[in-house]
Amino acid sequence: MDLSGRSAIVTGGAGGLGAATVRHLAEVGMHVVIFDQDDTAAATLAKELGDSASAVGGDVNSDEDVQAAIEAAQAGGPLSVVANVAGGGVKGAGRTVGRDATPHDKPAFIKTMEMNAFGTFNVTRLAAAAMAGNEPDADGARGVVVNTASIAGIEGQIGQVSYSAAKAAILGMTLPMARDLAPIGVRVCAIAPGTMGTPRMMGVPEQMREKFVQDIIFPRRLGKPEEFALLVESIARNSYLNGENIRLDGALRFGPR
Repeated sequence: MDLSGRSAIVTGGAGGLGAATVRHLAEVGMHVVIFDQDDTAAATLAKELGDSASAVGGDVNSDEDVQAAIEAAQAGGPLSVVANVAGGGVKGAGRTVGRDATPHDKPAFIKTMEMNAFGTFNVTRLAAAAMAGNEPDADGARGVVVNTASIAGIEGQIGQVSYSAAKAAILGMTLPMARDLAPIGVRVCAIAPGTMGTPRMMGVPEQMREKFVQDIIFPRRLGKPEEFALLVESIARNSYLNGENIRLDGALRFGPR
């Protein structure tokens, strides 16, 4: 897909992986909507990027907010790329049953699913419907959705049951979504990052960061947000990539700890 002159929505676009994706897509000629709950951070990034970006504050689970992001994107060009990066963990999530025999907090599990799986699905269903109105290219393609999972959705560690379940749900959506959206020419892939050097991660003590990288095979370092952004672009440009869950982890495989 030729990205120049087209628009994109990046959910969680004011955060680490999201902001890197916003910057990268703007650099390759797209108009990018920064869709984030932190409307102040989104506006700051949009101001930095000038005419290449616009900011929409809102919640991925709000249909009205998502529609506002879609309209902002369409004002800048055909909405052709959606990168669902919004998500994360929730305070109160932990083991299914804690060491003190306390069961996992049910609202924390539900909230984790909402932030990750439900939000990803909601943005995708509404954005793909909007993409259906685009002019198709020679392959009949009208757009691409790139979702963000995690290797935790494949190899969840102790204490990650809610986060792992949410990210596994995103991985499980990839192929059926690709099949569902094929008639309207929209491709779907997901990225499963390993341990990435986001600003939040880089803020933890160095000794802890060293522990995070000890099981990475090569290169033995944290992933760079820019490498995530580059993969988003690669998926968007390569029209034969569809229905795939792609690991981005330096061959890291999580153990149980």
